[in-house]
Formats: sequence, structure tokens, C-alpha cells
Amino acid sequence: MEEQFESAPGQSFSGPVPEIVVLENQFLGGLKKAQKSLNTLKNYKTDLDCFNGFLLDAQENLKLKSINNVTINEYSHFLDQKYSSDNSKRRRIQTLRLFFDFLIDQGLFNENPVRKLVASPKFLDIPRPASFVDILKLWSYLEEWSQRPGRLESLVGKRNQLLFVLIYGSGLKVSDLVELKTQDVLLEGSPRVLIRPLKRDPYTVPLPHIASILIPRYLRELESCKNESGHTFEALFFNANPYRLLKGGLSARGIEAIFEEFRKKLDIQVTPKSLRQACVFKWLFQKFDDVLIKEWMGVAPSYSLALYKQFSEQYPYHDHFFNLQN
Repeated sequence: MEEQFESAPGQSFSGPVPEIVVLENQFLGGLKKAQKSLNTLKNYKTDLDCFNGFLLDAQENLKLKSINNVTINEYSHFLDQKYSSDNSKRRRIQTLRLFFDFLIDQGLFNENPVRKLVASPKFLDIPRPASFVDILKLWSYLEEWSQRPGRLESLVGKRNQLLFVLIYGSGLKVSDLVELKTQDVLLEGSPRVLIRPLKRDPYTVPLPHIASILIPRYLRELESCKNESGHTFEALFFNANPYRLLKGGLSARGIEAIFEEFRKKLDIQVTPKSLRQACVFKWLFQKFDDVLIKEWMGVAPSYSLALYKQFSEQYPYHDHFFNLQN
């Protein structure tokens, strides 16, 4: 079947959709099913379109079998000429690396030609954590919400309160929260949460003591609502409207939207990312070892905490206000 295909701005042709484009769409479809955020999907597509544009300009085709180590090295040189930002080049190379990992999984390549490239050094942005005043304001609001009289309204408040605790208390990323199941919360002994990354071994992160109070109460009420509504799911979080529980699980975009509402409602500047960065500063203020902090962040041992340490005296965060919970 012939159709018009647009690879990149200003570049289009008529004819069968090239195999590489079909595979790129399958790759992006898999990420969508994994509930990656719309912004992440958009960035990946932009990066792949950049590669397609290069292939069209350099080779006048989009043939998968024509791609080899020489092609990838030429693409790397093309990026060096096109972008002044190391992070822009690094992101496009990383996207292509993930795509070729997908092609290996499909049995189309024996090795990943992108992995032989030396990636551009990553430029570390200065951490911009949420202000402690905004953090306290949001926590106070969530405490009030969790105690509202309406049963579902109260449960939604407890869900949002738990999102806050897992990000600010334990430094979880949005992608971690999306995957959490009820059995991943371990409350016996020292409370911890189990994280299951796709391409590395699972690991646990300590939970603040308040989790031992919040989570059992939240799970009891959630289980009761699930039974009444006929829902069965393992996800720790859920989606609901003001009238009923809709389904299990929250997407990355859903979590971001919840924080957007917090910002509008309370006139604060708190995002999941800025709240997580505040958690890292909190860990540094609590004098945890760098190795532990990196492990809990889910980053490689080579990851640098230098910028966090450079600004740590400006951000003496703590979670003592958790102790006010009854």
C-alpha cells in the first residue's frame, strides 16, 4: 500500500512506508504501552526523525540493511556539525541506541552499532529543587485532603499524599511510580519500596517512618473501594473521577497532571522532578553516604553528585514535619 510519508520537516515522498519507519513506529508503540509520558514519546520521535532526515540526505534512502558502523559514525559527525549542545547530541545518540537494542530484540541485528560510539559528555544542569515553603504548603494541603469526609475524595487525597511521600521521602521517579504494585511496598522491619528497573536487577529504597502509618490505611481503604466497585488490580495507585474508581494504575502523564493541578490550586512551583531533587538534598543533609544515595536514585556509580554538594548548604531540607502525622 502506497502512502505519503513525512520523515522530517521538508522531507517527504510517496511510496510504501519504509521498513525502518514501520519498526520505529513499533518501537514507539511499545514505549506508549509502557506508559511513557507524551513528552518522552515526542522527544523520541523527534530524535528518530532526525536520523531519518540524515539518512535521506546522505543516502537518499531509508533502507535498514544499509545501516552499519560507518553510517553511525557519519551520523555522529553530522550531529557534531548540527548541534552545539552536547546534551542535544547525547540525547539523539541515546535514542538511537535504544532503538537498535529494540532491533536486536526483533532479531534484525546481531549487535548494536551505536554502542561503539563515544557519547558526548553529559552536561549536568544545576539542581532546582522545590522551595521548602512550597513543600510544606503542599504537604499541609494533602493532609487536609486525606481527612475529607467523602470516602472516595478522602482516598484520592491519601493516594496523592502517598505520591508525595514516595517522591520527597524516597526519591522515586515518575517512571518508578507508574510501575509500582501493592506487593512492592515492604513494611515489615524497616519500611522499604521495591523498584524493578527494566534492564537491571531490582533494588529497594527506604521509606520514611510515616509510610508505616499511611500505607496500611491507604491499602485498606483502596481494597474496600475495589471490592465495592468490582475492580481487581495489583497497581499501587489508581485513576478515579469525583464519583467512582475508574481503573488501576496511573500513567506518567497522569502523575504530571496531578502536580499541575497542585501548582494551579496552591500557586506553588512543585513538580515531581523538583520534589525529587529536594529529596536528594535531604539525603545529603542527613549525611547519607554517596554510594547509598546513588543506589537509591537508581543511577550508575559513576554519576556525579558534585552539583548537589556544591549547593547543599543552600538547601537544608528535612522531613521532620512527617512526625506531625497522627
